[in-house]
Amino acid sequence: MSNFPAERSDYVKINLYYFVLFYVFIYAGNAVYGTFLPVYFQDIGFTSLQIGTLLSLGPLVAILAQPIWGAFGDKAKIKNHILYVLLAGSGLSMLLYPLSEQFAFLLFMMCVFTFFQTSIFAISDTITLEVLDRNKSQNYGLIRMGGTFGFAMMSIAFGIIAQDHIKSMFAVYAVIMVVCFLLVLRFPKIEGHQSKGRKMSVTVLFRNRKLMLYLGINFVLQITLGYYYAFFPIYFKELGGDNLLLGWSMVISSMSEIPFLLFANKIFQRVKIPYILLVAAAATAVRWYLFSVIDSPYWALPVQALHGLIFIVLTVTMATFINQEVPKELKASGQTFNGLLNLGAARIIGSFVGGIATYSFGMRNVFMYNSVVALLCMAVFAVIFWKVREPAVSR
Repeated sequence: MSNFPAERSDYVKINLYYFVLFYVFIYAGNAVYGTFLPVYFQDIGFTSLQIGTLLSLGPLVAILAQPIWGAFGDKAKIKNHILYVLLAGSGLSMLLYPLSEQFAFLLFMMCVFTFFQTSIFAISDTITLEVLDRNKSQNYGLIRMGGTFGFAMMSIAFGIIAQDHIKSMFAVYAVIMVVCFLLVLRFPKIEGHQSKGRKMSVTVLFRNRKLMLYLGINFVLQITLGYYYAFFPIYFKELGGDNLLLGWSMVISSMSEIPFLLFANKIFQRVKIPYILLVAAAATAVRWYLFSVIDSPYWALPVQALHGLIFIVLTVTMATFINQEVPKELKASGQTFNGLLNLGAARIIGSFVGGIATYSFGMRNVFMYNSVVALLCMAVFAVIFWKVREPAVSR
């Protein structure tokens, strides 16, 4: 039963507008940070190995941070308070980046920033999905679409700014975090379900066979995505693209998410999750193969449309499955554990090992290797899914 006051029938509707705006801005910030930080590191003279190290150490901290914030979220009297801390910490730490261009200092800042930033999405998804559960007619995909538009719009806007003022990314990101903080103040308050003495061990998650299996295929594919996020902006510029065209490439990848977000509910009702994940794996293999053979930034633009079959499919599918499958006492821990694997461990492997591989073999070849990894992942998990499939119900 809904906890919203009966006399305020518009309460849910109004607050859902705040949720949409929140996703617009939080993913706009992701476009600034995720797309242009590697370019900034390259502009100040770092090598691919140094960039890979910088981008992998942050996720290493995320592995430690995600369980902490997940536990805080489940045990907090109000989960929103944890999100306040994450947003404030991310914005403030981002402002410290420009203080020095020394490698050691930036290494430290990556750790501080990532400690706060990587859990934002897991905690905000937890709050959003719990609010939407109170109104069964609402669609998480439609709410999440705000993030798609925010990412796309900021990719264009900051792509123009970054042509001459890439260092402004730090101030822009901090302002975006302020806006997100103000929007979260308008969210309904969601309690931590272990705040009143109801305890449940996180080991319950590991006993969920389906969850571990789905996390497994997601983890492997996210490793290849980790390499993409770390090195595609640099690869794109090596192909001859500039920051503005890079922004447009990110617009294409972002807007390609819309079809899945529009029909996510119907897809989940009609298609089993293993098939959804295998389609994402196939699209991943094709995308990295095409990146390995193109020789112009303009050819990269249509290939970016495959993003809509990969990242958003993995993200929404896992967030929705965890919200439905995991006990309410562990919802935040379940989402942050997913983030630990995919924004932590997978990004470390993708960026750090990818940096070493790039230094040895070049980015074009590493994209080819990633294609092979995704193809093997699809084959292995197709066999596993087949062996553990649920028997058909006889009629």
